[in-house]
Amino acid sequence: MNTKIDLILKKKLKNPVLIVGLPGIGLVGKIAVDYMVSELKPKPQLFAKLYSNSFPPAVHAKNSILEIIHDEIFYYSTNKRDFLFLVGPVQPILGNLPNSNEHYDFSETISDFANKIGVKEIYTFAGLNIGENRMKAKPKVAFVCSDESTKKEIEKKKIQNTYFDKDNKDTLISGIAGLLPGVAYQKYKITGACLMGETDSKLTYGDPASAKEVLEIALKLFPDLSLDLKSIVESAKKIENSFSKIAKDIEKMNQTPKEESQVRNNYIR
Repeated sequence: MNTKIDLILKKKLKNPVLIVGLPGIGLVGKIAVDYMVSELKPKPQLFAKLYSNSFPPAVHAKNSILEIIHDEIFYYSTNKRDFLFLVGPVQPILGNLPNSNEHYDFSETISDFANKIGVKEIYTFAGLNIGENRMKAKPKVAFVCSDESTKKEIEKKKIQNTYFDKDNKDTLISGIAGLLPGVAYQKYKITGACLMGETDSKLTYGDPASAKEVLEIALKLFPDLSLDLKSIVESAKKIENSFSKIAKDIEKMNQTPKEESQVRNNYIR
């Protein structure tokens, strides 16, 4: 099977853009695109299902009925254009070189499908690991674009709290977030970008504050999308408050007098 996409909703699309958010570092991309699908009004429609033997060898069971693990593509229409959102619980497992063909097959299948239905832009949302620095400041969003022209167009918008690499560094982006827009542009000249919200890889249960920043940037890129961010703002505040408390606790520990610290350490021993 490799990777297969089953079309469910047959529609003639209007200048469609594909936005992708699958599990990754800090679950940033997944949280952001899942939020779009759940909060947009009217509710997006199921457009297609995506199956792949690169997914974990398991099935879902609900009410004693089995269901093969799959990702989903949802359809949403505005006056100006149509949007497709690729969401789901899995992407090909990141491992060593022997399974790299699975990532390429996955990305090529999506690229072929996108080209066939007229998609001209693909944007992927993901997390960027900055480690413990994530606790010290509001997360920013990094852009990596498919081509120079797209980069210039985004730079013209002068969106706050975003940045591009200015140091000419050679950076690797693992997984579908980087590979999909790269493959789509190479094969079909489908343009786009990867938006990476700063996070900490230790946040395995997710970073809604970083996802919120990515969503705010997305709404500036696509002003015809109307989305209420109230719920995710509340979730973001909770994690930022916890980070603030942790940072203060660490600061207090660092300010503990040496003598007191030694006494405590001796006591623990």
